[in-house]
Amino acid sequence: MNRTADAPSPRQDAPPSTDRAARRGWHLVPPLLAVLATVAYGVQGTLQFRNLTARSWDLGIFTQLARAYGELRAPIVPIKGDDVNLLGDHFHPILALLAPVWWVWPSGEALLWTQALLLGISAIPLTRIAIDRLGPWLGSVAGGAYVFSFGLQSAASVQFHEIAFAVPLLAMALTALLRDRVPAAVLWAAPLVLVKEDLGLTVALLGGIIALRHRDDREHRLLGYALACWGAGWFILSTFVILPALNTAGQYDYTDNLGSPLEVFWPPVKWLTVLMLLLAAGLIGGRSPLIWLMLPTLAWRFTGTVEFYWDWYWHYNAVLMPIALAAMLDALGDRRTGRATVWWRERSERPARWMRVSAVALSAAVTLALGPAMPVLDVVRPERWEPTWRAPIAAEALAAVPDDTVLAVDITLMAQAVPDHDVQWLHGPNRRVPDCVLSDQYAFSWAGTPPPSTAVWAEQEWNETYREVFSDGGFTVVCRPEVGAHPAPAAG
Repeated sequence: MNRTADAPSPRQDAPPSTDRAARRGWHLVPPLLAVLATVAYGVQGTLQFRNLTARSWDLGIFTQLARAYGELRAPIVPIKGDDVNLLGDHFHPILALLAPVWWVWPSGEALLWTQALLLGISAIPLTRIAIDRLGPWLGSVAGGAYVFSFGLQSAASVQFHEIAFAVPLLAMALTALLRDRVPAAVLWAAPLVLVKEDLGLTVALLGGIIALRHRDDREHRLLGYALACWGAGWFILSTFVILPALNTAGQYDYTDNLGSPLEVFWPPVKWLTVLMLLLAAGLIGGRSPLIWLMLPTLAWRFTGTVEFYWDWYWHYNAVLMPIALAAMLDALGDRRTGRATVWWRERSERPARWMRVSAVALSAAVTLALGPAMPVLDVVRPERWEPTWRAPIAAEALAAVPDDTVLAVDITLMAQAVPDHDVQWLHGPNRRVPDCVLSDQYAFSWAGTPPPSTAVWAEQEWNETYREVFSDGGFTVVCRPEVGAHPAPAAG
């Protein structure tokens, strides 16, 4: 009987001990990729934090949330506004898990390393199943292409967001589904509704796919229906009941960001994002039903009028990366059974080797094509390791502000200020009168035209008297006279 080219053949020239050692070696690849990605993304975050890189105010917001949970309080985040409960902004109760992180390391930098760890961990189950299905070499490349994909790199680059928790949960759920462990897939997918309100739709769709995929198995079909109801129910409950109830304006804030359904297909940047996602799935992943799990996320993003939603370089694609790899593995089939999925047929012939190699190569190439724009490359750029000349001055500016005072601050030092102060944004909607104001003349919020005198600006803003207590390197601290501000450090 002739053996097919794809069928695995035992190594007749190697003793059993050698084969076992080789298998153990390949089993180390997934955790090694996880460690490598965690360190790379964590170091990237540390370099940003210590060089005062603030991509947005989000790190400050989530640092304030972590502090609240760490102090066993409701997630009231004054950076967003007076008495703003962040659970009324987005539904992410899973972030209560940040409390122990805050107890150990009360800093915004800890959130960056937490996100790096979560992204790194997600590579373990997906790389393992990639090796099982594609073989050690091709599977390892697929795992590496995933963990350093453009979606995860961009998420790490724009600093911490709640979706970091969704990535490993999706990775575990989809891996379990590919292994036909339906109960495990359901259990891993169920907590996604606690990460962000829109993920309820993704969970519901996953439940529907499970029900159709296992329509001949009553138990698994019922589990799929149950997961679909769970996801849809939580989407409705969180979006239309919980969020408006906890929102200071009594509404879901992001409805105003939605445009006409006709705008889904324009401008062309949206098509570029879709193409990048399909390439991340090796193109062939488009024939797996799992690719449809991208639709809920793409639907709200492309209907949205915020340009940041449409591109590749923010965090919105991170949750789509596990889906892309799982869809590709589903369509490429399993070398152990010789079967692959084509649309809804799970017993189709496995694609030829050249197609498998091409698919994995495309998955890696879509990120490599970004070249110098890849954010993680900052870790190997010597100039990124040079501390900014403003770092010690920023520390002095923060030291000039008494602890536990109400501090209005620019985004530059927002996250750094949270552990020791009651922080609000300098240009926020807060009505509270701050005890001190820390302004950065180089912050983008001033649009290149900072006020000549921060003290005068603050007096006009809050109708209070302020005196300058620190000014250097673009940072200025002014405090109300009754506040016992720390003296400004001596020059030099």
